[in-house]
Amino acid sequence: MEAPFISVVSPVYLGEKQVRPLVEEIVAGCKPLTSNIEIVLVDDGSPDGSWEAIEAVCAEEPRVVGVKLSRNFGQHNALSAGLDVSRGDYVVVMDCDLQDDPKYIPKLYAKAQEGFDVVYTLKNDRAHTSFRNITGRTFHRILSWLAGPGFHSDSRIGNYTLITRPVAEAFRNVGDYHRSYLIILHYLGFRTSFVEIEHRERIGSKSTYTFRKLVNEAINITTSQTDRLLHASIVLGFTLVGLSIATILLLVVLYYSIGFREGWTSLVVLQLFSTGLILSCLGVVGIYIGKIFDQVKGRPAWVVMQTRNFERDRRAMPLSAARPVRSGGTGSNVAELPR
Repeated sequence: MEAPFISVVSPVYLGEKQVRPLVEEIVAGCKPLTSNIEIVLVDDGSPDGSWEAIEAVCAEEPRVVGVKLSRNFGQHNALSAGLDVSRGDYVVVMDCDLQDDPKYIPKLYAKAQEGFDVVYTLKNDRAHTSFRNITGRTFHRILSWLAGPGFHSDSRIGNYTLITRPVAEAFRNVGDYHRSYLIILHYLGFRTSFVEIEHRERIGSKSTYTFRKLVNEAINITTSQTDRLLHASIVLGFTLVGLSIATILLLVVLYYSIGFREGWTSLVVLQLFSTGLILSCLGVVGIYIGKIFDQVKGRPAWVVMQTRNFERDRRAMPLSAARPVRSGGTGSNVAELPR
């Protein structure tokens, strides 16, 4: 059989020291399967020397494609930029920190040969702190509830996946400005399967996802991918109205039966609670309106500033000729500055 053409896409942020080991392990991991590979490294506006490290590797290894974004657009947008550049029949997506071992790529490919278009990796023991694992499981349970029937979010599943070319093309045609890689894959609805892997300890660096960033990411994913928070606020509002009516009836009955002194201290507490609830619901609505505002502006979700090794004649098309991603009147999701 002809060796498959595999693209490996990895967003890079604060990964100056990981770039070279990442490329070496990807090449070694793919070697039993094929040498016909390309490794797309996307510098997501990293403030360290990540781009210089990518350039150095590109000069030594022609199978490495370097993409530098004009600023930090976020992991999922950088990942999308890499998918837009990739040309492989199969595309592997992975983080640059090497906690996900590239040696599993042949196993992912073998599972895809069984007729699956999306192959996820399942990590039974994630090599994170206990606090992060607990909060991660809690968030994914809440997200599963918010997303509604048919969607199951699992903290054991990460971005380390293999997708076929039709999935990659379908992904490119999703015009979300705020995007989540795994949720979009679920939305696309292709045949999926799982491969169990071991999650490695992080070596030589700390996660760039601080607790604050994780909270912001959770809010972004929740509000950009599901509207059930709005429904929840409506249900909560009607519930409180019902409780208020029941309380009023109870007070009337108690007033005529045992009597009540005027001037409840609890009225102040009730007012503060009601005011806080109203402001919270308005905040939820405001976040959704902000997401709509971002979407309708039609700005590109990322801007490519420089590329390396992209001009190779290997099933390649010029980046400026890449099909723009449009949805609902939004603008192109990819823009390019002169090299």
